[in-house]
Amino acid sequence: MGGSGKEFVREITPQGEDFSRWYTDVIRKADLADYAPVRGCIVFKPDGYALWEKVQEGLDRRFKATGHRNAYFPLFIPESLLKKEAEHVEGFNPELPWVTEAGGEKLEERLAVRPTSETIIGEMYHRWIQTYRDLPVLLNQWANVVRWEKKTKPFLRTTEFLWQEGHTAHRTEAEAREEVRRMLDVYRDFVETDLAIPVIPGRKTDTEKFAGAVETYSVEALMKDGLALQAGTSHFLGRNFARVFDIQFLDEDNQRKLVWTTSWGMSTRVIGATIMVHGDDRGLALPPKVAPTQVVIVPIAPQKEREAVLARARELHSALRGNLRVVLDDREEYTPGWKYNEWEMRGVPLRVELGPRDLKQNQVVLARRDSGEKQAVPQATLAARITELLADIQADMFQRAKEFMAGHTAAAGSLGQLEEIIATRRGFVRAGWCGEAGCEAAVKERTGATIRNIPFEQPDDPGPCVHCGGKAVHQVYFARAY
Repeated sequence: MGGSGKEFVREITPQGEDFSRWYTDVIRKADLADYAPVRGCIVFKPDGYALWEKVQEGLDRRFKATGHRNAYFPLFIPESLLKKEAEHVEGFNPELPWVTEAGGEKLEERLAVRPTSETIIGEMYHRWIQTYRDLPVLLNQWANVVRWEKKTKPFLRTTEFLWQEGHTAHRTEAEAREEVRRMLDVYRDFVETDLAIPVIPGRKTDTEKFAGAVETYSVEALMKDGLALQAGTSHFLGRNFARVFDIQFLDEDNQRKLVWTTSWGMSTRVIGATIMVHGDDRGLALPPKVAPTQVVIVPIAPQKEREAVLARARELHSALRGNLRVVLDDREEYTPGWKYNEWEMRGVPLRVELGPRDLKQNQVVLARRDSGEKQAVPQATLAARITELLADIQADMFQRAKEFMAGHTAAAGSLGQLEEIIATRRGFVRAGWCGEAGCEAAVKERTGATIRNIPFEQPDDPGPCVHCGGKAVHQVYFARAY
């Protein structure tokens, strides 16, 4: 990398010119990922993987607080297991890669490379669960999965991707349903609190639900280009998988019964969401809670005062790094202005500037990535002020994203209105829906928009169906989506 700050930023396509190109430019320039020599796959570079590690930390802490434990299941799934749940295998079959030969010999049974793990976990639960004392089973696994996507985009949709998938088994339907909603709320809390992205929680329509589920719930976010993104899903599987895998337990009344199961997942696509919700024409803008680097110290050191400035910069770095993810950029080959541009492009929330004048006045200058605001702060109170500012940045980024979503959410009372909003403004469109799959399909064919979910919060009168004009049973959110 080299050149002036202006040249550096100009290498990122402006969002208004081509949002898709902006997205891939930012990933490349911020050094998050690179394209792999395998179709549709990416290599996570250290900063990109560090973002995923922060996602893992935030979710894993919440999972364990709700009683879940981590386990790991095989990558390969025998075809006979997949075929046991007909709707499930039919839903995934177009995306499945198969292993047919290994060790120089043709396999007796094809092995699918894991697209999701309900089937193999169902087989294991059949072995493990014997009585009501074995329930509930609350497991999560951190894994990679493979789905042979036709169109791919880094982080959002790749042939192989990283995720977590929770799989639980319960004694009663009520317990399973409670689990589904609890984990959806865990996702909502994580995405809003840690990623600073507002979401709409709700239930998917039967057309959009997970293959093999009785009901699917989701949290839906809105990107800066006005397209929606499904950030996480939680599935009530009922007894569908318990029935086909014969997962029974002996209950207290001495009767053998089928368990009730759930599954829920969140993937690396939330990294893509974070990029698209908060980024701007200068590059990434990362929420402090998940930023791999929260603070960068940039010394401004003319040659004759260089050693004094660098010595103090190193002291500040040493004092701060115990509680913060902080980097000291003391590279001599780049100017301070070039460094400012680079670290802003990388999305670091806060910059500490230290020059000879600051040294004499026992202060530093703090610059916020999100707002560009600068302020002088005494060195004696630096750590406390940084902590306060990072909390302010986190809150302000969420508020701005919330205002953006509100400003790009409209209501439609007719198909014509919905079509015009989707075509001219994009974003979410609230509208009534009668519950008929035919009306849902007709809207999608006409506008390209799908029902993202049926939100939990419903008005007393949802109005008419946006398509047929009949009485609506729900108010739903339509949008075009990734």
